[in-house]
Parts: sequence; C-alpha cells; structure tokens
Amino acid sequence: MQYISEIDHLPSYPSIDTEVLRTFVAIADQGGFTRAGEQVNRTQSAVSMQMKRLEEDILQRKLFARDGRQVKLTPEGQVLLGYARRILKLHSEVFNTLREPHMVGLVRIGTPDDYVMRFLPGILKRFSKAYPLIQIEMHCEASTILMQRQDLDLTVISRVQGDDIGELLRIERLAWAASACFCVEEHATLPLAVSGRDCFGTQWACAALDAQGREYRLAYHSSNGAAIQAVVGAGLAVTVSMESLISDELRVLGPAEGFPPLPSANLRLLRNPRTTSPITECLADYIIEGFKL
Repeated sequence: MQYISEIDHLPSYPSIDTEVLRTFVAIADQGGFTRAGEQVNRTQSAVSMQMKRLEEDILQRKLFARDGRQVKLTPEGQVLLGYARRILKLHSEVFNTLREPHMVGLVRIGTPDDYVMRFLPGILKRFSKAYPLIQIEMHCEASTILMQRQDLDLTVISRVQGDDIGELLRIERLAWAASACFCVEEHATLPLAVSGRDCFGTQWACAALDAQGREYRLAYHSSNGAAIQAVVGAGLAVTVSMESLISDELRVLGPAEGFPPLPSANLRLLRNPRTTSPITECLADYIIEGFKL
C-alpha cells in the first residue's frame, strides 16, 4: 500500500525567498526603498524589482501605498509583515541551532542588582536575538559576595581603581543622591539607604563621612536596587550610586550641600576558567560591548 502523507494533500504555492522577506521587512522599518536598499546592501532598482515580483507574481496583492516620499504598508502588507518577522526569526534559529550546535545551553551570570537595571536589558536582548536557545540564569548579589562564588560562569563586579582583577568594562564615578524633598539641614544624623555593609559603595560612603567627621546611620539596607530607589525617592534617606544610575526623580548632592567627593569604581568582568565554553565567551563579548554604550 502506498503511503500518502498530509503534505501530498496541501495545495502548491510559490515559495518566498527569505532574502525577499528580509528586504520587505527593511522597507517597512526604514519607510522607503532607498534606505532599505542600503540596509540590505542592494540598489534601489533591485529592491523595486524584488517587491514588484513579490506583489504581482507571488502574492498577487498590493503591499505598499506611497505617501509622499514615504512608503506605507497596505492592510495586506501589515499581515505579511507579521509573518515575515516570524519566518526570519525561525530561519535564524534553525541556523544557530544546526550550524552552531554548541550554542545551546545555560550560562550563569552574577551581577549587582543595579547593573541589571542599567546595562543588562539591552545586552541580553541583543544576545537572545542572536542565540535564542541559550538559557540565562541571573544571580544578583553584592560584589564582595559574588567574588566568593565558584558556580558562576561570568561575573560583573565593582572594584577600586588599581585592582586589575578580571577585565575592565568601564569606569563609573559614585555620587550621593537624594529626593528633591529631602532636606539635608533637618538631619543632624544623616540617614543612609545602602545595598548592605559588604557593598563597596557603602564602605566608601562610610569612610568618606568618617573622614569628614559627620554623623550618620545605616537607616535602610537592601540588596534590591528597586527597594533602595523607593526609600530614597520617598525622601527618607540619602544613597550612594553610580552617576549613570541616578534617575531624574533624584538630585545629586555635592560639596555645596556638604557632601565629600567619592571615588570612581571599576566595573570588571570575571570569567570562570573552569566553565569556559564558546557560549560563555560569546556572551562575554556581548557584555563587554554593551557596557561601552
């Protein structure tokens, strides 16, 4: 008996090359044939020919409507755009899986909580797009604790300048910050909100205040950066943070308000030599690039 598969009963349709779909998505994103051509490295005429064949010969549907110099998608074009993005994503996953089978697995990253908010979202978004089958496990703790762990593949930590452990990612100046409603003069003993006694920022802040002879107390401490932000935002305490992490809702406090200068921190990347793999090395490259932005 001859076996007949379900595929044999499916109607036959013309195929759409992924390069044509890539050009189509570029036009939708760039709003024009010329800019799309620059993105996919094709001439404007070549892009036009591709889209003419897609509209007239393959789909037999109008996909574009011109609005002055801009090109907009028709309702049919909007439908195709959703499918095109999904097809290209699956196409990328197939090649990443079958051509690079080693790029499947788990990476354990250790980082202080505040770095996650500032740097990691963009890094992980780009990495996940390129390698969607790699699982990321995040561990957020203070640098001093992270340095003692042996189970992490990659670790981002803060160190004093001159400590050359690991690889330098960037240099960040620390600053005092408080809510606009926090009145420094009302507090004879300065309340601090910190990540913990083991945190480098806490140690540097206490040392600076001790050298100044200023009274203070560790009023709030949490390893959760969002919790510290909430306390400081409510006007309950002053905190120490990297300048790039201070939100618009807070104000920086300096010598004019009687606060001593703080040192800069080196943000460094540690690699676990016992777990080095193509996966960890690839993610390390993404982290290095992401901390430059």
